[in-house]
Amino acid sequence: MKYDVIVIGGGHNGLVNAAYLARAGRKVLVLERRHVLGGAAVTEEVFPGFKYSVCSYVVSLLRPEIIRELDLPRHGMEILPLDGTFTPMPDGDYLWRVNDHAKTRREIARHSRLDAEAYDEYGKAMVEMGRFIKPMLAMTPPDPTSRDPRGLLKLLALARRFQALTLDDKDHQIQLMTMSAIDFLDRWFETDVLKATMAASGIIGTFLGVRSAGTAYVLLHHYMGELDGAFRSWGLARGGTGAISQAIADAARAAGAEVRTNAAVARIVTKEGTATGVVLANGDEIHASAVSSSLDPHRTFLKMLEPAHLPGDFVDGVRRYKLRGSSGKVNLALDALPDFTCLPGPGRHLRGAVSISPSVDYMERAYDEAKYGRFSRRPYVDVVIPSLTDPSIAPPGKHVMSCFVQYAPYHLTEGSWDDKREEFGDTILDTIAEYAPNLKSIILHRQVLTPLDLEREFGLTEGNIFQGELTLEQLFFLRPVPGWAAYRTPVRRLYMCGSATHPGGGIMGAPGRNAAMAILRDTRLR
Repeated sequence: MKYDVIVIGGGHNGLVNAAYLARAGRKVLVLERRHVLGGAAVTEEVFPGFKYSVCSYVVSLLRPEIIRELDLPRHGMEILPLDGTFTPMPDGDYLWRVNDHAKTRREIARHSRLDAEAYDEYGKAMVEMGRFIKPMLAMTPPDPTSRDPRGLLKLLALARRFQALTLDDKDHQIQLMTMSAIDFLDRWFETDVLKATMAASGIIGTFLGVRSAGTAYVLLHHYMGELDGAFRSWGLARGGTGAISQAIADAARAAGAEVRTNAAVARIVTKEGTATGVVLANGDEIHASAVSSSLDPHRTFLKMLEPAHLPGDFVDGVRRYKLRGSSGKVNLALDALPDFTCLPGPGRHLRGAVSISPSVDYMERAYDEAKYGRFSRRPYVDVVIPSLTDPSIAPPGKHVMSCFVQYAPYHLTEGSWDDKREEFGDTILDTIAEYAPNLKSIILHRQVLTPLDLEREFGLTEGNIFQGELTLEQLFFLRPVPGWAAYRTPVRRLYMCGSATHPGGGIMGAPGRNAAMAILRDTRLR
């Protein structure tokens, strides 16, 4: 049997890609290496009765047009709001921002009246910046070196939109694209804990510190998330993030796509410079008119193709593409709720994110250790307890706790991650226990994921959660390789549809959708 398109990888972008192609009448096959769909957006019952969002754990960036066009709620997707961010402080105080703007403003005023005033203006400015960037998320990046007039027209349209911004908005946009998260926030705020917690969004998925140039854009990248039309809104998927992947998979199947698990692809087959199918790890060969890979460039081009089939400068570009994973994860099954010293007992503060980001210096020192190949002994940790919002993922009276960690560099200067895994897990628990002393006594089970585990189990090379850093030299028409940012590759009818392409990572789906549009524009395939 010959397919129109084979999609390599059943992560959420691969599934989105398949769903749109199938909706357009193409005969599509999705091949997923693991036993379960979702890639990093997956739910697994690692410990009996406890369902973990093993890797990705919150949702906000999923594009509204994808939710609408694939009718994901009809396929079972339900997003539950995440109620704000709670930051405990070493001196017994705390900062607690909630979804209620008036309450958040009063809370910030408790620390600084000037910051409470600035918070309104900052929010308005970020919304305007988000509105400027948002149309670019669905755009196929133009090649500025090409003579194709269509690309030049896109660049001209961008220039005109920038020109139409107010002087202040132009200034903010330039700052966001060039400054560090802290330098940008310093222009608005004076409260240390507020700046540290807000800057945390600027380091996710990067091997950079809060004072590193370029992290202001990553902050904006995360700010562009929206639920029900509200910017900077975050939520939890009922049933875990795997429920999002399952809903997309169901939409793809309903449109006619075939989806296989336990189907690892060993190599991409080419003939005379054109992709003609794949060979599975078991030796089976499957033919197709086109192949779409949701894997990162290193896996796609350096492991599944012979370099001789690719231009030398392209291979060099792939090898220069920076992954540099810096994140880890600890998932816990709990017998009770953690009790924070600064705000004892259960309460609404536990229903949002808990951010271990007490100061700017704390955040930067965490990065300092990682620069020298050591995991942070006092790391930034983002904690959520999804079972408070969705009781279906844990037994009655029990809880699931997710702890995302920066920094955990893939390349250690001393020892290996296999030797350091449990020590790393202990460090995370010690860090949180400084603020919630009862934590260790209520743990029933823990799962520790290092960058090496993310690579081995989930196919994230070097453990990078975005399939490549969101740094300035790896954005828009430079992602993943200059001249090859339009989802196409030097191999004819071989496409890329994962987070390594524009507009980048997170549970967004835009790369998969954009790549599907490119495939459909290029050829009828029949």
